Amino acid sequence: MAKETNPKPQYTRYRAGRKLLRPGPGDAGGNGSARPARDGEGSLLEGGRGGPPPPQRPRRPGAAQAGGQPSRWRRFTRRITPKRAVLGLLALIVGWVALSLVLFLVSSHFRRVSPPANVAGQLEPAGFLVTSANNILVLGSDKRQKDSREPGADPNGPSRSDSIMLIRTGGGHAARLSIPRDTVIEIPGHGLQKINAAYAFGGPAESISVIKHYLGIPINHVIEVNFENFPELVEAMGGITYTGGCVVSYLDGGSADGGFTLRLSAGTHHLDGTEALALARTRENRCAPQQTDLQREERQQKLLLDMKSQLLSFSSFLRLPLISWNAPPTIISDMSGPELLALFAALEIGGSGPTRLLAPTGQIMLPDGEEGLTVSEESKRAAVARFMAG
Repeated sequence: MAKETNPKPQYTRYRAGRKLLRPGPGDAGGNGSARPARDGEGSLLEGGRGGPPPPQRPRRPGAAQAGGQPSRWRRFTRRITPKRAVLGLLALIVGWVALSLVLFLVSSHFRRVSPPANVAGQLEPAGFLVTSANNILVLGSDKRQKDSREPGADPNGPSRSDSIMLIRTGGGHAARLSIPRDTVIEIPGHGLQKINAAYAFGGPAESISVIKHYLGIPINHVIEVNFENFPELVEAMGGITYTGGCVVSYLDGGSADGGFTLRLSAGTHHLDGTEALALARTRENRCAPQQTDLQREERQQKLLLDMKSQLLSFSSFLRLPLISWNAPPTIISDMSGPELLALFAALEIGGSGPTRLLAPTGQIMLPDGEEGLTVSEESKRAAVARFMAG
């Protein structure tokens, strides 16, 4: 008789799903998920290993999710192509420049100082700055700042133009002519005077009138550098890298009298706003007493070129919105914000051109005992012809 074999009892084994609080697909109750255990997965009923499943390693970014689906990060990175990366970078650059332009226009409208009303009567009309040649007079006065502690300094008193320069730009022109402040000319009602005295007699309007008649050229716009806010612009640029000779000067009496003492050895220096302003205003260089106002003009021109180079650097691009906001308060001009932008565009398109000096040909003693510089008619005509042709 065949021996009867008892069949092995069949069990249905279940284990808890991973998502206890969210119903899985096909769950009816919604309180959890359950599935039949695979072979080898013990249970308490069967006497297997049982207990909670072993801990699982956290997924790395980009690892596949349950069901073989890639994570969101992986799907995002798969969408990035070189073309899309370049377009995104260009969009960021355009947006950064657009923000800077808006800040410049807003600052020009609310923070820019306009010149006196009588200036408009001395200016000649001109065409659009980018397409038409314009002559622009740039002035810098030696007026003391409001916080100056120099004994006897009067921030509200008359001042002379510390620097005088003409810029011709637009329509393919690019030229600059620097006029030494000690050049002697005839000022109506005041006789022979240094050309910078015109500013003290009648402000920028008198300077425009005197210079355009002395040189015989029209002046279309004027820009006066507001030295009171000039250091803020330099600070917004992150300073200026300047290379030059030794300079030691005592501005407004030096530090001992409430002014500022500048000491620069020969070589390259990174100047902050206060140091850059002091360098631009330095007339008497204790390091080289034989230097004249001509060397001072050369230092100013070099400082302006260094500022332009700094503006074109990558660090200044990162600071562009801050620079755009601080630039208009340093300018006193008849030009509006859009016109100033057109001026910058014209200078960038046509270049700044070589800087020429109205070179003196002699000296003269003035009635007050001061010594001035004279320029012959021949030399003056030659300098003007080069400027207008530039």
